[in-house]
Amino acid sequence: MRVERAQFYRPEEIASNVTAKIEQVMGRGEPIDYLTFVPDGETTLDTNLGKEIDLLKPFGIKIAIITNASLIWHEDVKRDLQKADWVSLKVDAISKESWHHVDHPHKQLNLDEILEGVLEFSRIFKGKLVTESMLIQGINDNRQEVKRVADFLAELKPCMSYLSIPTRPPARRTISAASEENVNMAYQLFTERLNNVECLIGYEGNAFASTGNAIDDLLSITSVHPMREEGVEELLKKDNAGWDVIKGLLKDGRLIETNYERKRFYMRKFSRTRNRAG
Repeated sequence: MRVERAQFYRPEEIASNVTAKIEQVMGRGEPIDYLTFVPDGETTLDTNLGKEIDLLKPFGIKIAIITNASLIWHEDVKRDLQKADWVSLKVDAISKESWHHVDHPHKQLNLDEILEGVLEFSRIFKGKLVTESMLIQGINDNRQEVKRVADFLAELKPCMSYLSIPTRPPARRTISAASEENVNMAYQLFTERLNNVECLIGYEGNAFASTGNAIDDLLSITSVHPMREEGVEELLKKDNAGWDVIKGLLKDGRLIETNYERKRFYMRKFSRTRNRAG
């Protein structure tokens, strides 16, 4: 673990490799939405991040950065991130106890400084700001902690807030993803405070349009949005399908039924083989 920024690659080397990849992709006629910085580690540890963005700007392709926000309280980090068009910040917890249990931060990091840095950045950033919050069973998936995170995110005014669960093999086998019921609870609390909320709990497909395939539509949508019963009924009508589709998905274990404030919701069931992470 480290918290000091350093040089890992020459910016020119990064630009050269990206140039080759862009030519390869465009040569196949594939569109490119963003050039995304998402390294094996924390993006902002690279002291040349700003230089690398500058070298990639002439391509005319938008720049995206995914960061855990641990160094965003540094002025030079904020300056580098401002050069991007789209930035994703990780905000898993507001209470220090939950933060330590979820993120296992470096001992030199201070949560108050990080949260203040996140707020400052949200005020000066001109691009698209999104957030991601991972829910861990028994740690930050309780109503009180979720509400505190939602209240904080509301101050940032992100264009999108993602709720996620662990999907990679665990470093600590005692850590598990929040239950479907608690993810739904968090989703409802988030939507009360935030304009756009999505869940990252599995395959992300065509989340809104009706394709005529009721099973594919339901599994795609419920991967990112818990659906209320009346919404499910409306989608089934569009796909000329009946409630037997829901019964089949529930029986197969691909869909679950859950309740929130006396409303019935349907969600895609988590894959239990991917239910833990460190």
